[in-house]
Amino acid sequence: MIDTPQALAELVQRALRQDCVALDTEFVWNRTYYPKLGVVQLALAADDCHLIDTVAIEDLSPLAPLLEDPNIVLILHDAVQDLTILRQTTGAFPRNIFDTRCAAGFANMSSTSSLAELLENTIGVSLDKTETRTDWVQRPLSDEQLAYAIDDVCYMHEVREVLLKRVEEIGRSEWLAEELSAYDNPSLYEERDPREQYHRVKGVGRASPREFAVLRELAAWREQEARRRDRPRSHVLTDETLVYLARHKPQSIEDLRQARGLNAQRDGERILEQIRIGLELPDEECPRRTRRRRYDEEIIERKLSESMDHLRKRSGEAQIDAPFVAARAEIRNLVLDAGDATPETHRLLRGWRLDLVGAELHRIATRPDEPQANALNPRTGF
Repeated sequence: MIDTPQALAELVQRALRQDCVALDTEFVWNRTYYPKLGVVQLALAADDCHLIDTVAIEDLSPLAPLLEDPNIVLILHDAVQDLTILRQTTGAFPRNIFDTRCAAGFANMSSTSSLAELLENTIGVSLDKTETRTDWVQRPLSDEQLAYAIDDVCYMHEVREVLLKRVEEIGRSEWLAEELSAYDNPSLYEERDPREQYHRVKGVGRASPREFAVLRELAAWREQEARRRDRPRSHVLTDETLVYLARHKPQSIEDLRQARGLNAQRDGERILEQIRIGLELPDEECPRRTRRRRYDEEIIERKLSESMDHLRKRSGEAQIDAPFVAARAEIRNLVLDAGDATPETHRLLRGWRLDLVGAELHRIATRPDEPQANALNPRTGF
């Protein structure tokens, strides 16, 4: 393993002379906000693979020039999570990514396959996945664990070549390049704005603008605390507690003690401060949940069914994995937004997806349908 800063620097210098390298990470994510990185795998070629010991080497910033070099292709499978971790640990914004999961979607293969399944289907290699539950920050690692980690990168150059050839034969190289260019967007790897986290709180249901204002402040504070303490959000405050506080708006430490799941002695004053901020916000600045126009459920289901049929048909003709083009939830959101849908809010209205299916799906979504007379209720059958 590469376990000294000098060895890492020498490896990076060699990697910078390559046209492409394969990357992967192994980490544990248990009772922390941030994952704990244990190993970075780096393959310069099939017979030139290395494991970087991120327990022994705390400073991984020497990897930054490699991650940011626009002339070196970084090959990964299902890249975003690995690259987000590498962004956090190196400070680099990765560029020039080749995601084998993404490429498989354009190669008439499943875009949801695991790496093991992809290797089996492209080059006929079967991986031993018995070490999936390894604690990658424990030392020493066994020979079996080290071999497992190496296998995740040593075949990636060959897989990339196979996928590129298949995509070219189908005639989708330009669409693949367009999709891969999205990985160069730095916002993909940045942490979410804490003040937007209230959108993700479960169990809110109907809430007034004032309740949303309080919830926004509390959710933002929880996010910042979770990051500071490096603990899961739920270890700071659960969603249930956030919703309770937003609805009841306690004004004192004694009031806070009525809420479950919080440490009033430790966090009480800061929680009360967030509630006060939300209560003092001018009415016109309180967040409001976007209201979608109401549609008859029968119309929604009919448009959704028609849209899904069109997606499957066009994806089959184009030899692209349909779930990679769009998920059912995406299409339902397009139907619900209808005329309010924009390219900024719906990727189906951008780029190659618009050319393939988006224009027709938008036409279906905005078509002025009426409930069918005497139609069967899809739930009851009568």
